[in-house]
Amino acid sequence: MIELKQVTFQYDNAPENAHSIRNINLTIQNGECVVLCGRSGCGKTTVTLAVLRAMQRRKIPLAAFKCGPDYIDPMFHKAVLGIPSRNLDLFFISEREVRGQIVRSIPQNGLGVIEGVMGFYDGVSGTTDTASAAHLARETGTPAILVVRPKGQSLSLAAMLSGFRNFTENTLCGVVLNGISDAMYPFYRDIVQKSGLKALGYLPSVPEAEIPDRHLGLVTADELKDLNYRLDLLADVADNRIDIEEILKISRTALQLSDDTEKISPVTKKPVRIAVARDKAFCFYYEDNFEVLRDLGAELVEFSPISDSCIPENTDGLYLGGGYPELHITELSNNVKMRNSIKNAIEKGLPTIAECGGFLYLHEHLEGAEMVGVVRGNAVLTKKLQPFGYVTLTARDDNMLSACGGQIRAHEFHYAKSENAGHDFVAEKPNGRKWPCVHATKSLYAGFPHLFFRANIDFSEKFVRTCMEWSERRK
Repeated sequence: MIELKQVTFQYDNAPENAHSIRNINLTIQNGECVVLCGRSGCGKTTVTLAVLRAMQRRKIPLAAFKCGPDYIDPMFHKAVLGIPSRNLDLFFISEREVRGQIVRSIPQNGLGVIEGVMGFYDGVSGTTDTASAAHLARETGTPAILVVRPKGQSLSLAAMLSGFRNFTENTLCGVVLNGISDAMYPFYRDIVQKSGLKALGYLPSVPEAEIPDRHLGLVTADELKDLNYRLDLLADVADNRIDIEEILKISRTALQLSDDTEKISPVTKKPVRIAVARDKAFCFYYEDNFEVLRDLGAELVEFSPISDSCIPENTDGLYLGGGYPELHITELSNNVKMRNSIKNAIEKGLPTIAECGGFLYLHEHLEGAEMVGVVRGNAVLTKKLQPFGYVTLTARDDNMLSACGGQIRAHEFHYAKSENAGHDFVAEKPNGRKWPCVHATKSLYAGFPHLFFRANIDFSEKFVRTCMEWSERRK
């Protein structure tokens, strides 16, 4: 069992007393899976971290999940638990496959905690709830708790919550309020319950536990040297602000799931070595992507483009993920040996996937600084998001990952802009907007879109097979 008592949080640079969560209290029993959801900035991540830490102290077997295409929040989950967090994304894969992910990840006699994304009903296109936290909770039979900050509201809050409750089929079971005082909780509790939902508590402030943010979201977990201290503060104040008995009652409604998905089989005779760039500049990876590659027959070998002098020996493939290369331009540029090592390997035909930050690194220049030089031109950081969100990629010609016309669902989220973004795939948003993107050859995928390998296993199989062919030629 986990108990949260008096958990409060406020983001950096927020107005005084503008707490994201305040005086939250929550109890979750063994075997339960609960979704914590609310609008962006409401404190979902903070609540999730407090829950995970409190559960960890009680020696409960745990698994953490993030709804949607997020890299940073799962890093914090992993920092708490010491094991990878999984992304549950109904744009990329089916409901059946998501349920399989959950079953495979939750330890025996353990429980899973799912952190929501954006607003509860905010889905793929903005006009449906597809791939939203609501969709995920509904299709997995997971009770959902809505996080709400009732700033400037009184009785209108009941109308808003009634709308959430009755808008469409959902698993909402209660509300956690934030940004209110002890004295105001009884007032808001009565208002919430007019909506037909249970008021389950509120959240006090823990200024010392604040997690800073930047242009792509929160800073990464590895950047906070005192993260464990902050987590412990959150867990310490997690105390008596939730109706524990009601939470226990709600938890019993969770659906018992099963895994009926097909197992991925190796496509190689023996393991191929894929070098994975992983350091403070390149840290955006889906754990499921690693799992898919391993299941297909890959051995993953990590290296650092910042601190190492060359890619690992006997490498059969290269994976340059996203991250923050723009924050480490000088270090990346000054490591000439590494840049030359990567350029020479790619130009010789080393099978390579470079997503977003990895794609920026392959340019001739990033913000005017010398980079690898495989992709001609300069890339710069802008002050606004470039085309972002879910996309479907369609190959315009045969390439390493796909035959002409092959499709895979992907995701973009970046402030950078390239003079040479590529034209070998067409990206299409759910609203129909299209644009050319990605440099794709018989041995290279390099572009802004992040790939989720389970969205089309064929793409991953072709990559691993190409690595195997390279391995045979190399010998």
